[in-house]
Amino acid sequence: MARACVKNRSVNNSCYVSTTEKGGPSEDKPPPAAAAGRRYRAGGASDWGDWHWQLRSRIRSIAGLKKRFPALRVPDGATNAAARFPLAVTPYYASLIHNLDSSDPIFSMCVPDGREVHDPPFLESDPLGEDGDMPVPGLVHRYSDRALFLATTMCAAYCRHCTRKRVAGLTEERVTGPRIAQATEYLSVHPEIKDVIISGGDPFTMPTAALERVIRAIRGVPSVDVIRIGTRTPVVLPMRITDELVAMLKQYHPIYVNLHFNHPNEVTPDAAAACEHLADAGIPLGNQTVLLRGVNDHAPLLADLFRRLVRVRVRPYYLFQCDLVRGVEHFRTPLSKGIEIMEYLRGRLSGLAIPTFVVDAPHGGGKIPILPNYVVSTSPTHTVLRNFAGEMVSYPEPRGEFDPMQPGTRVDDGVWGLACGMRNSMRKESI
Repeated sequence: MARACVKNRSVNNSCYVSTTEKGGPSEDKPPPAAAAGRRYRAGGASDWGDWHWQLRSRIRSIAGLKKRFPALRVPDGATNAAARFPLAVTPYYASLIHNLDSSDPIFSMCVPDGREVHDPPFLESDPLGEDGDMPVPGLVHRYSDRALFLATTMCAAYCRHCTRKRVAGLTEERVTGPRIAQATEYLSVHPEIKDVIISGGDPFTMPTAALERVIRAIRGVPSVDVIRIGTRTPVVLPMRITDELVAMLKQYHPIYVNLHFNHPNEVTPDAAAACEHLADAGIPLGNQTVLLRGVNDHAPLLADLFRRLVRVRVRPYYLFQCDLVRGVEHFRTPLSKGIEIMEYLRGRLSGLAIPTFVVDAPHGGGKIPILPNYVVSTSPTHTVLRNFAGEMVSYPEPRGEFDPMQPGTRVDDGVWGLACGMRNSMRKESI
């Protein structure tokens, strides 16, 4: 068996100090759950780095949670929620839980909550309408130049905010040879598809040879330029990023990998080593964070997360508004919260570390970027823009024949002076 990636890192481990829900440092004395997490890790020390053992040893029930965390007070309705949506937590990810309640971000994302069974009517099992855009089983073709291939229904850990609860974890199966053949045949007769995303479930839970069969088949379609793989294993199962897996992926470049970090506590030294092992193989890494109420809906906390990701060569790609899937109403934030966070990040964080805030529109409407409004006013000669500090500036448009500034025109002290080009800027204090 290929060894898991374990490397010496020059990154200062102080950057991985655990944070509270609002981004502050944890107390020096760890809470009881943190000590339980360490004991949990010590108990499996001989096999801890074996990703197969991690998968076999996942917590799959409320009783399993109680066994691992005897101090746990089972949340009201958690048993009903676990019966409705599958529960699975790797020993590694469970060891990151510090507090045995919803104040802990890891706990919130992986432990069932009774609120999951109470849905308003606008939540759906397939909120993005993927099943309706599936010309052959397992292949979603919505955008003209790209397609999504669902290679497995299995994940190492089942997120309580998962968009594909209708399939992920209900059974744990991987795609068959005939299904792969159907998908590649469709790709072959649709050469407009240049980009294929392999997702699921989590493709990295598949045996390396099985995953390679999928990648090899897709790479064999001449019109496909780029293959992307969506995975959360560096977050919940970092020991899966083995030399064997990385060596296989390197044979099929260009390969891109999209990750799913939601909170700074997930960027552990183990997770960082897994990311850097992929990056060292020339695989570009992007991250898709979901905005979750009570978990990461705090701008300084997300700024911390995005800085940590860039440090280990992961590019923050999307900040997603939580999808309208059943069981997530307690996680959803107003759109205004995401806009507020994006306003905060701009000017405080390198552009390299700022993702695009998007809503994946219901009923297959596609991804819609949501941005703060920086355009204040327009005229034929100038556009008035607002910068991150609230200062308004005048941007001159290409000069045509029209010039509104006739002799005798009075220049107003407000936005008109900017729009006609007679003022260059206006600070926030004078607005």
